[in-house]
Amino acid sequence: MKPPLVASPVGGVCMTGQRLPMAEKASANTPQKSTQISSAIATHPSHVSSRPSQERKRLPEWFRTRLPSGETLAIFNETSETVKEHALNTVCQEARCPNIHECWSSGDATFMIAGQECTRGCRFCAVGTIKTPLPLDQNEPAELSDAIELMKLRHAVITVVNRDDLDDSGADHYKQCLIAIHEKSPDVTLELLCSDLAGDHTALAHLLSDLYLDVFAHNVECVPRLDKLVRDNRASFPQSLDILRQAKILRPDILTKSSIMVGLGETDEEVNEAMQMLFDAGVELITIGQYLAPSKKHFPIDRFPTPEQFGKWEKFAKKIGFLGVASGPMVRSSYKAGRLLAKARNNDAVKKRDNA
Repeated sequence: MKPPLVASPVGGVCMTGQRLPMAEKASANTPQKSTQISSAIATHPSHVSSRPSQERKRLPEWFRTRLPSGETLAIFNETSETVKEHALNTVCQEARCPNIHECWSSGDATFMIAGQECTRGCRFCAVGTIKTPLPLDQNEPAELSDAIELMKLRHAVITVVNRDDLDDSGADHYKQCLIAIHEKSPDVTLELLCSDLAGDHTALAHLLSDLYLDVFAHNVECVPRLDKLVRDNRASFPQSLDILRQAKILRPDILTKSSIMVGLGETDEEVNEAMQMLFDAGVELITIGQYLAPSKKHFPIDRFPTPEQFGKWEKFAKKIGFLGVASGPMVRSSYKAGRLLAKARNNDAVKKRDNA
């Protein structure tokens, strides 16, 4: 049996891939209410150099998601029915993202391509690891473009697993998927949440050459000091920074984006420093969200920064010049991605650049 288009949660999209309980589907008559996410997650002492046994406790009270109502609810239900009727698969569902109502009602959805398993084994991510994945599905570009057309999306985020087993790290396959989507749905804005392509500039150049793309995203995931503890040893902050910088050099017309997880053992100031490095590399959009461990076997949670601290990071990001910022406990790297893109394009600097 051929694997589904998207079958696994992905760390890059959902920060961890943890299957968070979503609010139950509402009907048109359901009153608006808050739903407490009651899943338990792990904590550990403040130092991340050791991995003590983890105690499980409830999420802080600010982890709440609000059910949609009115027109927003109607749009969400229509999208949900389309997905169900055509047996479509999205990362939004598979990862049980708590923001699914907000994104779907805005016409956004996220899809994972190039397989169900990753060639890397980052300690924060729920995606399975395999040295030699199955061959790429040559029908995937057509099936993906069909799914996006059926869902009547405004903005699609295409995320990928690492494919270190391939000479080009999957770059050509990613490109073919994006070309197929644009040919079938030319009005849909497109965002690629890409791997680091093993730092291969040639593969990146091939991917971006003559490609319709609105946002090129690649997540640094954590602050530089935590790289070796959190990410696969083939990934690094400098390599991620390099691929983002090179993407901007190759295609200055495409917005660049990255994401940072917090709650891994970083300090508040280290987050600011990481944002500054990203901005200096030409990154224009950034998201910051809470790390949630997928299981006891994954990297332990160090802390839960308060909503007020997320607000301070957002203020700092805007001050240094990011065109679009999403910062909050519930934020994931594709959170309201279409709105973040629209906000950036309304920025005077972008208008001036695009009209030049």
